[in-house]
Amino acid sequence: MMQKFAYHFHGYQPGDIIYIHDGTGWDPIKYSERLSPVSLKIRDVDVEGRNWTRAVIKAYDYVDDTLGALKKGAVSVDIEPFTLYMVLRYKPRIYGEIIELLENHVEAVPTTPFHPIMPHISKFAQEVLARVSFDFYKPFIKDKEVVGYWLPENVIARDSAKIISDSTDKKLLFLVDERQFRELHLFQAKFSCNTFKANGKLCYIFGRDHQLSDAFAFNTLDVEGLIRAVAEGRIDVFKESQNIPYLVYLASDLEALVSNPQQLDRFMTWLKGLEDKGVELINAAEFVRKKLSGGFKCLEGECTEKFELHVKDYSSWSDYFDLSLDGTTSDTRWLGVRREDNKVIHRFYRGKKYSQLWKLAFTKVFKELNRSIRYAVFDLIKRNDSSATLDSLKEFLVRYARIFFREHYEYFEIDTSVEYVTEPIKDVDPAISLKLGRIYYLALLGNHSCPRFWEHIDTRVTFGNVVAISKALAELIDLYLEEGIEERAHYLFLEYMKLLAFPQLYYDYEFFRLEGLEGWESTEEAWFASLKSLVPNSRYNVVTRAALYVAQKDFPRDIVSALEALYDFSQAVPDTGHIPGEFHGDWANKEWCEHKGKE
Repeated sequence: MMQKFAYHFHGYQPGDIIYIHDGTGWDPIKYSERLSPVSLKIRDVDVEGRNWTRAVIKAYDYVDDTLGALKKGAVSVDIEPFTLYMVLRYKPRIYGEIIELLENHVEAVPTTPFHPIMPHISKFAQEVLARVSFDFYKPFIKDKEVVGYWLPENVIARDSAKIISDSTDKKLLFLVDERQFRELHLFQAKFSCNTFKANGKLCYIFGRDHQLSDAFAFNTLDVEGLIRAVAEGRIDVFKESQNIPYLVYLASDLEALVSNPQQLDRFMTWLKGLEDKGVELINAAEFVRKKLSGGFKCLEGECTEKFELHVKDYSSWSDYFDLSLDGTTSDTRWLGVRREDNKVIHRFYRGKKYSQLWKLAFTKVFKELNRSIRYAVFDLIKRNDSSATLDSLKEFLVRYARIFFREHYEYFEIDTSVEYVTEPIKDVDPAISLKLGRIYYLALLGNHSCPRFWEHIDTRVTFGNVVAISKALAELIDLYLEEGIEERAHYLFLEYMKLLAFPQLYYDYEFFRLEGLEGWESTEEAWFASLKSLVPNSRYNVVTRAALYVAQKDFPRDIVSALEALYDFSQAVPDTGHIPGEFHGDWANKEWCEHKGKE
């Protein structure tokens, strides 16, 4: 049988950070976590954690055992760098097992650190993060000519793809979703070694079969149904007749393996059933390598420009497909408005409709805050070394990953010295440059995509993003005040106020001019309803709550006193609503995601 089968798993957890402690930039960050106990059922074991992140990281132990039992290269895996770093910090033994898995059992696939929507952030930040992704994954990919790449949420644009492909000397294979392709009409094209031009640069691309991927992840087919759907339902008769290997590619979150107690066993039984049917298990990158090397026979023109697919800019793997106007996906889920007609959408949370306009505000304000932080970091570098350039700053920030993720690099005996990291801006006092590197990475840490993934703003992941970017702003304000540059400090404080006064953005951004899908989604009433607190111990929306939580700890006493005239700091609590995708966990508090710890 010529049919080959590839499955990719995407591992990512944003963490449960509620506060980031002060630091100099010479060492990795230290932070406090949410204490909100939860347990997950895997087989007949209750995996307990002090919060969701800890429970999932413990569950990775079972995932590692399962994937390690497969033949080498049967599946591919990416784990977002900060997620893997948290595993290292919390469970060094599990980290060591995952490293062994990535080195010797599965195909390791680089992915972007901190899981931002790449086309939504600045070109500068994309260039930094793209290079860091390959540097972080260097131990796993150094000897491979063709390397897969996983974009967060698969949100792709040609400019972003070009930035990523220019950041490595490897041949790149982008792993996406078939609904991101335009004009994919030929059945056999779906299973071929297709190409994609990233603004002129030729890359390879595979789009996952979303129906089968979701059937496994959400348990809509039993194991026998999954086996038949692949081995009988995805047959390419022409390629079989010509003895040309073709690939059925699927993908899902790594957490799909622990979504219910039997999921790991279902996956193993499924793969064994496919092998019994004569289907070979192989990862997508290895499939491309074999096509290029002649190990697999090609259709005429396969793996060349003749097999170029057109990929829709800003498409994704997990958009609200019911809102699609053209049969492809978009980034509507993260913008809160449909890009094609700029209409504000709504979704349901616990049976109630909510406008998603808050997502557009969140996107816009974080773009502004990131820009202000980037400008301030460069400004302070230039004040200490007038010869510094944006390119030298970029090189320094790429290298700063060696400090932010220090223990990971030290595990592989990769240089993490201050001399190496600061060499691009060596004329700046390391006490200044490393502090600024830390601040920039705190801002990057605040760009996780997941707050805008969910339908309600009041989640633990929104709180974490706001805490990270608030800390970056607070530390920049302190630096400017120490330097006696009060005007710049005042400007950054006004930027900080955008978080504290988040509801005001409805008027600042003139959202009342937008049109709603049903008409009501862009109204003032819908806006305020979407921000309403989901916790009983605070009336403030989660953005204001998180910004206040940091301000009361980090701002100078005179600023805090002024804010006390406007805000009640007793309501600056880290409690949030629960995330819909985490309802299946056995929470100690099922009503909301509280923080039981004492401050």
